[in-house]
Amino acid sequence: MCRQLGLLLLLSLSLVEAVSLCQRRKVVRTFNVRRNASSTSTPLQIGNGNFAFGADITGLQTFQPYGTLSTWGWHNFSLPTTPGQTSVEDYTGMQWWTHDRLVTYAQPNPAEDDISTWLIKNPQRINLGNIGFTFGAGTSVAESDLGQKTQVLDMWTGKLLSSFTYNSSSVEVETWADPDSDTIAIEVKSDLLRSGLGLFFDFPYPDNNKFNAPFVGVWNQTVAHTTSLEQTSRNSATIKHSLDHTTYFVTVTWEGEGAISGPVKGTHRYFFTTPAKNLRLTATFTPAPSAKNPNLGSVVTASRDWWRSYWTSGAFIDLSSVKSSNATELQRRIITSQYLLAVNLASSNPPQESGLVNNGWYGKFHLEMNLWNTLPFARWGHFPLLWRSLPSTYQRFLPSSLDRARQQGYSGARWGKMTDPTGRSAPGEINSLLIWQQPHPMYFAETEYRAFPNSTTLTRWDTVLSATADFMASFAFFNVSTGVYDLGPPMYPVSENTPPNGTLNPAFELAYWRFGLDVASRWKTRQSLPVPQAWTTVRDKLAPLPLHVNATDAKDVTYAVYEGIPGMWTDAATTNDHPAMAGIYGLLPPPSPTGGGASPLSMAALRNTAAKIKARWALEDSYGWDFSMLAMNALRLGDAAQAVEYLLHPIFQFDDAGYPVGGSRVPTPYFPNAASLLLATAMMAGGWDGEEGKHFPAGWEGVEVDGFVPSM
Repeated sequence: MCRQLGLLLLLSLSLVEAVSLCQRRKVVRTFNVRRNASSTSTPLQIGNGNFAFGADITGLQTFQPYGTLSTWGWHNFSLPTTPGQTSVEDYTGMQWWTHDRLVTYAQPNPAEDDISTWLIKNPQRINLGNIGFTFGAGTSVAESDLGQKTQVLDMWTGKLLSSFTYNSSSVEVETWADPDSDTIAIEVKSDLLRSGLGLFFDFPYPDNNKFNAPFVGVWNQTVAHTTSLEQTSRNSATIKHSLDHTTYFVTVTWEGEGAISGPVKGTHRYFFTTPAKNLRLTATFTPAPSAKNPNLGSVVTASRDWWRSYWTSGAFIDLSSVKSSNATELQRRIITSQYLLAVNLASSNPPQESGLVNNGWYGKFHLEMNLWNTLPFARWGHFPLLWRSLPSTYQRFLPSSLDRARQQGYSGARWGKMTDPTGRSAPGEINSLLIWQQPHPMYFAETEYRAFPNSTTLTRWDTVLSATADFMASFAFFNVSTGVYDLGPPMYPVSENTPPNGTLNPAFELAYWRFGLDVASRWKTRQSLPVPQAWTTVRDKLAPLPLHVNATDAKDVTYAVYEGIPGMWTDAATTNDHPAMAGIYGLLPPPSPTGGGASPLSMAALRNTAAKIKARWALEDSYGWDFSMLAMNALRLGDAAQAVEYLLHPIFQFDDAGYPVGGSRVPTPYFPNAASLLLATAMMAGGWDGEEGKHFPAGWEGVEVDGFVPSM
C-alpha cells in the first residue's frame, strides 16, 4: 500500500521524496486523537478553514452544544435608540494630544456610550446550528447512559469515527467535512434507527458576551428569531433561519427513505428519521439558497483526497527516531497543530484567536495576531492556504485604513487591530494605540518573495506595502533634541501593559519599524522603481533600541521594554505580559546591512536579555505565543535545548486533542500558541539565513525534515 501511495503521488510532488510518504502517514496517524468521553472544553473538529463542526463523543453535538462556525456567519444586534447615537456615523471617538496636536482615536466615548458599546460588540460571529442524536420521542438520555464509547479522529483523511452502545445495541457514526463547501456528511449504522434513533437540528440565537467558550449562542430566546422548513424534493429539505437582519439556510440531503419534521412547538428543533439501518445524510450551510449540495460519497472522497494532499505536499518534521519523550510530545503538538490550523485558520479572513471552535472577542479577529496565525502556512509550504486571505485582506481593508490614517493626519494606511470583515476597528484604547501590526504586510510579502522571487509577487504586494510604509514613515516623529525619529507616545507596545502616554521607543516596535521600512525599500528597488526618500530617512534615523544598564554592574546591559522605563528588571510591572524584546532577534532577523540600522544589535545585550527573561520574567502569567518567541530567540542564540524547553514549558499547555490551552486570561483554545509553535519548529527544521539546516538539541539523532526554506 505504501509503495502504491508513493507511485501515485510521485509525479505530483516536487518538495518531498516518494519514500517519505508512507512514513508521513505513519507519523500523522500515530497521533490520531482518541477519546472515550466528551470533553467539556474542546470538541473534536472537522472542517476546511472557512467552516468547522465541533463534535462530542457521539460524533455529533448530542450532549455538548459545540459550535458550527463559518467565515460568513455574522450577526448584528439592533442599533441603539438613544438620541444622537442611532447610527455608526454618530460615533466620533476620543481625542488625545499627540506631539502637540489633537488626534482622534477610535475609543469608547463616555458621551457616546451606547453607540461605542454597540460598535465593540457588533458584529458577532454566530453558531450556525447543532446536529445531534435523538433517542425517541419523550426519551431523555444522558451521556452516562451510553456504553462502550470510543472515538478516533483520523487526521490523515479528516474522518471522525465514533461508536457507542445504547440499550445493548451498537451505533457507529462517521462524520466528515467537505473541503470545498460548508457541508457536514454523516453516516450512521444501527438497528436503533428503526426504533426511535434519529437526528435533531437545532438553532440558537446569538449573544453579545465578549467570550463564548466553550459554547456559542443561547437556546432559550426562541421568540427572538425564526426558522421554517421547506421540503425541496423527496430526499431533501431546507431550513431557513432568520435572526434580525441575518438569514441563512441549511439544506439537508439524504439517501433512501427518510423524513424531516418540525419544529417542536416553542423551539427551533427539527427531527430526521429513517426506517433503514443505515442513515446517509449531508447538511450544507449557506448564506443564500443553494442548489449544489454534495452527497456523502463525494464529501468522503474529497476529504480523503484533500487531507492526503495536505500532509504530503507541505513541509514535514519526523521525530519518530528520537529516543526522547520530549521529542514525542513535541511531535504530537506539531502534528495536531498542523491539523487544527488547517481546520480553523485557513480562512478567507484573518482568523480569530479561537479559530472556529468558539468566540473570543465576539468572534472578531485581531490583526496583530494575523502574523502568528497565518504565517505558518507559508513556512510549512502551504502557500495556497496563505493566499486564501493574503494579500486580499489587506487590499480589502485598504480604503478604511487609508481613511483612518488621513483622519489622524498621517499619510498612507493605518491598519486596525480588533476588526471584522468590514475592516472597521472596534473602539478601544489598546485597539487604537497598538502599532506592531503595521509592518506585518512586509513580513508576509518578504516571506512569499523568498519562495516566489518573481514579478507576480512584487506586483501583488506593492500597493499594500507602499501604503503601509507611507504611514510608518509619517507616524515616526522627528525629535529635534536628539536628531532621531521616535515612536510614540501615545502608544501601546506588544505587551499592552505600559502607560500609553509614557511609552516611548519600545524595543520590538523600533526593530520591526526598521525591518518593515527596509523591506518596503527593497521592494521598490527590485521593481526598478524609486524608493521614497521619507522611507529611507526614517529607517536610517530611527531612535536606537533602548538599553538598560545595571547601576552596579556596567557590563550588565540588556534591552528594555521601552526607552526610559522605570524599574526595568526590579519592578514586577516591567517583567510580565509579553517579553517582546526577545522578538528582536528571533521572530525578526538582525538588521539588514543595507537597512541603515542606527543601533546595530549588541550580542552581549541580546544574551543578557535572554538570561534575564528566563530568570525573572513572570512566565507563569503568560497565556500566548511568548514561549515560541523565546524559543526562536534561543535558536538564534545557539541554544536548541533551551528552545525545546520553552516549547514544552509547563505553562505552555496543549490538551489531549492538541488544542492550545488559553489559560486564566483567555479562553481555550488560543490558536496563536499552536501557530507560533509551528513557526518555531519550522526554524528548527530549516534554520535561517547564515545558519541554514536543522537546529535540534544534541542527542536528537535521526531527525528527518522535508521541504523547509530557511527563515530570514
